[in-house]
Amino acid sequence: MDVPAAGMKGPVQQGCTLIRHLTDEYDDYRHDESRSQGEAQSISFPTTEDEVRAVLRELHPSHTPVTVQGARTGLAAGAVPHGGHVLNLSRMNRCLGLRRDDGGAFVLRLQPGVILSELRKYLKAKAIPASGWDAASLQALGELREAPEQMFPTDPTETSACLGGMAACNASGARSYRYGPMRPHVVSLRLALADGDMLALRRGEVVACGRHLELATELGRRISLDLPGYTMPRAKNASGYYVHEGMDAIDLVIGSDGTLGVITELEVALMPVPPVMWGVSCFFADERQALDATCGLRDGVASAAAIEYFDPASLDILRVQRERSTAFSALPLLADDARCCVYVELHCGDEREALDALDRVGKVLRDAGGSEAATWVARTELDRESLQFFRHAVPESVNMLIDERRRTDSAITKLGSDMSVPDERLHDVMRLYRETLAEAGLESAAWGHIGDNHLHVNVLPRDMDDYRRGKELFGAWAREVTAMGGAVSAEHGVGKLKRDFLKTMYGEQGLRDMARVKLAFDPAGQLGRGNLFDESLLEGGA
Repeated sequence: MDVPAAGMKGPVQQGCTLIRHLTDEYDDYRHDESRSQGEAQSISFPTTEDEVRAVLRELHPSHTPVTVQGARTGLAAGAVPHGGHVLNLSRMNRCLGLRRDDGGAFVLRLQPGVILSELRKYLKAKAIPASGWDAASLQALGELREAPEQMFPTDPTETSACLGGMAACNASGARSYRYGPMRPHVVSLRLALADGDMLALRRGEVVACGRHLELATELGRRISLDLPGYTMPRAKNASGYYVHEGMDAIDLVIGSDGTLGVITELEVALMPVPPVMWGVSCFFADERQALDATCGLRDGVASAAAIEYFDPASLDILRVQRERSTAFSALPLLADDARCCVYVELHCGDEREALDALDRVGKVLRDAGGSEAATWVARTELDRESLQFFRHAVPESVNMLIDERRRTDSAITKLGSDMSVPDERLHDVMRLYRETLAEAGLESAAWGHIGDNHLHVNVLPRDMDDYRRGKELFGAWAREVTAMGGAVSAEHGVGKLKRDFLKTMYGEQGLRDMARVKLAFDPAGQLGRGNLFDESLLEGGA
């Protein structure tokens, strides 16, 4: 998909030296991992909050569109420019301080460009870069070095994601089954508005009165708004603005896809690494057994931190890649009768608890018709890394398959869904996927977070006719999933690619309500143009 350029107002502004022409050397910043292509006139790479504010103040008088970027790992084209200016925050990658909250938990303050994989390295080594930290933060760092190893639980598949981008789309991942998505782990944030004014939000300090919010910026501007009237689904959800009666104001910003402001700083809560973490891969002869096992695991294994799924097509693709590519030769050999797999990650306080949880997994496995003899159990970190390689090899193998097909037709891309439903509708939604894919004659592979009833069903087009029919099928799924009480986007956000799905989910009035919220923060509609809803909804004050 190519993202069209929006109205660019005149030449690049020369007053701010941070702003550069977006020449060919910056081509990479016209797209993200969605493989969508956009266009912009200028780009900047601020390193501090003050520099972000300077860029915004320069662009505000001309109402130049601004697209915020981080690591550009998103799959919904939220970071693909829609004309105007690209504000790339990848160089805002410093850790700024550390403290302990009233309960003793460590809270890390950082810039939005900090990369998740780097944060994990810092925490594992207990060596967070502390240049410029104050005395209180350095004391807290000393306490962290003496404490049990800490972790940040949100774990999107792409570990090169940055923390600001993860907050912008309310990212989650496999362990969100136990720990939830990004939202509850953000303690505070600082938000630069389109005119360079600042909004500081700390969890628990500003809450809605019913569905009405009153906010005050640092320069004294009052933001008064009524939240949308739609009801959030009873399912894992990253679809549009998060709203409910009496909500915390910070939760409106998390998941807003860069449409309300620019996150310049955030605090995230850390937690101790569980003393025992085991991984269990359970194989089944058919999908019905895997679905039954998933329901049994949810009901009977309290220690489960992740419940993941790989369907028959996914495993067949892995078998082929293992034979064809040396990069995948380290994959464990799959038995011929292993048609699908459910992976369970157990987080336990000690080995005795882990053994009890493993016994419970075994009972669920037997009850569903699976074989304990074919089960893989990873008790050490090295074994878990092997299973993680297996898990991550599935989407990588699918991407390689599509790249091979693109040599015949460069317009071909895979189509990946990101929908979720309530627990009681898991079997129903899987039946929907299977029956409609078969009717359409489309090739597919499905994997993902089955514990949250959230699968990434990927259509693998062989030609552009397949691609067209796949897109039509996704639209039909969005309608059916919405009717089941589900969400059209569970973890990737909406960006520009899922705007039509969001309209299906919330209706025209819901989108107009969202547009009014945006205009309360960003009256000229500059930020994140094209994300969540069409910019035509911003004309005339929505």
